[in-house]
Amino acid sequence: MVRNAGRETEGRVRAGRLRRTAADVFGWEHLLPEQLTAMEWVLGGHDTLVVMPTGSGKSAVYQVPALLLPGPVVVVSPLLALQRDQIAGLPEGDDAPGAVAVNSDLGAAETEAAWEDVRSGRARLVYLAPEQLARDDVVEALAGVGPALFVVDEAQCVSSWGHDFRPDYLRLEQAAHRVGRPPVLALTATAAPPVRREITERLGMRRPRLMVTGFDRPNIRLEVRRFLDEDERRQAVIERAAAEPKPGIVYAATRKDSERYAGELASLGLAAEAYHAGLRAGERARVHRAFLAGETDVVVATSAFGMGIDKEDVRYVLHTSLPGSLDAYYQEIGRCGRDGQPALAVLHYRERDTGMQTYFAGRTPGRTVLARVAEAVHRHRRDPAGLEELREETGLSRNRVTAAVNLLQEAGAVAAAEDGAVRPAGGVSPGRAVERAQRAGEAHRRTDRSRVDMARAYAETTGCRRHFLLGYFGEAYEAPCGNCDTCEEGAADRADRGASGDQRSGHPCAAAFPTGTEVRHEKWGEGTVLSEEPDRITVLFDRAGYHTLSLEAVADHDDLLTVLRRPGEEQQDT
Repeated sequence: MVRNAGRETEGRVRAGRLRRTAADVFGWEHLLPEQLTAMEWVLGGHDTLVVMPTGSGKSAVYQVPALLLPGPVVVVSPLLALQRDQIAGLPEGDDAPGAVAVNSDLGAAETEAAWEDVRSGRARLVYLAPEQLARDDVVEALAGVGPALFVVDEAQCVSSWGHDFRPDYLRLEQAAHRVGRPPVLALTATAAPPVRREITERLGMRRPRLMVTGFDRPNIRLEVRRFLDEDERRQAVIERAAAEPKPGIVYAATRKDSERYAGELASLGLAAEAYHAGLRAGERARVHRAFLAGETDVVVATSAFGMGIDKEDVRYVLHTSLPGSLDAYYQEIGRCGRDGQPALAVLHYRERDTGMQTYFAGRTPGRTVLARVAEAVHRHRRDPAGLEELREETGLSRNRVTAAVNLLQEAGAVAAAEDGAVRPAGGVSPGRAVERAQRAGEAHRRTDRSRVDMARAYAETTGCRRHFLLGYFGEAYEAPCGNCDTCEEGAADRADRGASGDQRSGHPCAAAFPTGTEVRHEKWGEGTVLSEEPDRITVLFDRAGYHTLSLEAVADHDDLLTVLRRPGEEQQDT
């Protein structure tokens, strides 16, 4: 009892210090309860995963404690533009947390000056791209200053993009150990329960505290427009982008499309810019600055634009084609309406879109790449090599080597030590290692293709779109929402009624599979129920990805789906 009283007193003191720092230094007189709780966990030395919508103040969870922790805070952030925005958004003054970004744009003198600011305590925040943490000199410099917190921003990169987007995110567990293994804080705007679990596992988080707020952004109107003809779709996008209140973002599938749409909008007299990874870094930075400054009406971009963008008044986000996943889609539409005012998200969809997305979803390291890396690892079994040595020996690009090692490690064919060296698993030959990795790669492809299927199902649903979208992330939502096209047209209400016009009561076995239930399928293995409807459930399976199951089929086959654990229950022995 005395111990509990002591903890309560300690908690009140900690909360008071955080509130005073937030008010005195940042000018935040009020913190959201979930922000304050997460800050207390961080200050108490707990590994913490925070899932909050875009614009809800996730960065504050490390910025305020940074002034109270005994050492600097490392912030792993995927884009240089995002790092610049986060640093520019910090308050000024003697008490403010100084910040530096260490990246490839800095010269030798600038890099040394940045590290001197960290060593002297002038900089409390150190922003790094994940690729920087693969460099021995950066890791050694960080280890030398004794970080008090290791922050992984945009933590969905650990799971959602993995091998294709930023392979170095999958090496962050080793990086954290190499710099002294301070407490880890992971931040993301979107993560369904199985993805949260994967984030904590891949980052090696220890008994993590979890803060998850609602995903719903009720001020964003959701629409889908379907087309048969590509020219009609293109014209519809142009007309909508020109007619809606500005500023806005249009997401295009390819670099060529982004430039074409931007050109057409500019010809109408709009201040429109294209943005994609093929542009020079200086040009991308110019477009980014102009958009933030309100000098641009519309940015037409590939998915390279917008991550973590700090602009509250974006009025619409239009997609010119089907996204590769609803994870990506929700991230992208979350960039509009951050001021709480009405905003618009429109997906322009053709059934043929799924062919291209399925192709992109199938990309993992091929057999030849895996074999070259596995053989190089085995050649160094007595003197294990790091990623840079493997890159030099194989002649492959850094991203390819990292992606291959990630897949080999996931398959249990190699192991990475805390110092970054890669060792072959005992008794696994290079040929066997490749076979294992290929099987793991195929599991990734199945999951990614199922994500495309879920994006298509969202585009084609006749039910409430908000119900569908939030269900994908494991959040129960009572339809209708009244702010999507199907609800407005009455289609969502009709979809939830039977032929007689009566509201459906649902299948009798629906109550057995509430959202969050862990199950095992006789073919697809273990998974988690993400959403439930009167006649079906959607499950994310660990090995097979997303699948929608008819409750009638489940009821007719006793052994098809077995409940392992319902929300709030202990795991059953199996």
